Amino acid sequence: MVPATLVGTDPNYDLAVLKLGRVTAAPPPIAVGTSADLKVGQFTYAIGNPFGLDHTLTTGVVSALQRRLPTAEGRELSGVIQTDAAINPGNSGGPLLDSAGRLIGVNTAIYSPSGASAGIGFAIPVDVVNRVVPNLIRTGRTPTPGIGIVAANEDAAARLGIDGIVVVRVLPGSPAAAAGLQGVDPATGDLGDVIMGVNGRPVRRLADLTAALEALGLGRAVTLQVERDGRAITVSVTPADMGQRRR
Repeated sequence: MVPATLVGTDPNYDLAVLKLGRVTAAPPPIAVGTSADLKVGQFTYAIGNPFGLDHTLTTGVVSALQRRLPTAEGRELSGVIQTDAAINPGNSGGPLLDSAGRLIGVNTAIYSPSGASAGIGFAIPVDVVNRVVPNLIRTGRTPTPGIGIVAANEDAAARLGIDGIVVVRVLPGSPAAAAGLQGVDPATGDLGDVIMGVNGRPVRRLADLTAALEALGLGRAVTLQVERDGRAITVSVTPADMGQRRR
């Protein structure tokens, strides 16, 4: 048993960083791979302690890529790796490796409506881990890039025949407010802005916008393609750390 202290957590990514206490020798590090070039069908190896059974290895393949996984605070993580390597309680937080023994993800969840292993497990891509962990080490938290809007439910947008993000409300003092984005008129109920794209790439729901902003990071202006009163316009907005605003 090695004592450890908590350095930082990010519930949105199901990740945490621990600082080990007294150790006689540091354990050898795992070689870090990449998740950007993964292919469906590649072999995967999951290591963990399922149901308390220490040092268990299970094998499988990459079943799918770019899955979406609901996370804390109603957010959604995009780009998740799906694997059929058995992942059960006790595997979460363990490494997902490729056939060369390189880290390609961190196991996080299993889809199991029946409660049994269904061969559908999920892992946070290592490229996301590489982006999140340095922030946790440096500040104990991860910035949450956002522009400060409240978006309409996807089902409501679909019923209106809108294939984009309906801005219901713009938060006062937010980047969206500074950029002049408009929400639904509270007096008449008339639609305001509908965000259709970010930097020329289409977005269809809030999770798409969130993923795009997280990939771009803070401090850089982005161009939103917006539909307003039946006209297509562009709006420049600089994302801010919305998590910091809530603190």
